[in-house]
Amino acid sequence: MKTEIKTKNAPAAIGPYSQAIEVGGMIYTSGMIPIRPETGEIVDGSVEEQAEQALSNLKALIEASGSSMEKVVKTVVFIKDMDDFSRINSVYEKYFPSPYPARSCVEVARLPKDVSVEIEAIVMK
Repeated sequence: MKTEIKTKNAPAAIGPYSQAIEVGGMIYTSGMIPIRPETGEIVDGSVEEQAEQALSNLKALIEASGSSMEKVVKTVVFIKDMDDFSRINSVYEKYFPSPYPARSCVEVARLPKDVSVEIEAIVMK
């Protein structure tokens, strides 16, 4: 059985998908982009500011599920420009304790709303 997870503290889905789904004691999040949940506006700033908002949204969603950032086992980071890799890492490492989750990072041609970064996670309940 799968259970939908949603919170007003992270951006609402902008399509036919859930913010997150819990199944079998695991939580699978959708990608979080740098939208301010209180206004619905994109963070129009540096890649670090966008990463900060995307990770803040991801954290809010994970906490709404009853879990925590310490229980994240895998993330996927989608970035517009691989040259921003280290800049995003400088923000990313503030959100995850050691041992860090496994991670993939992929440069993509375009992200929703033309943002610079999107992050999704798999989390233990």
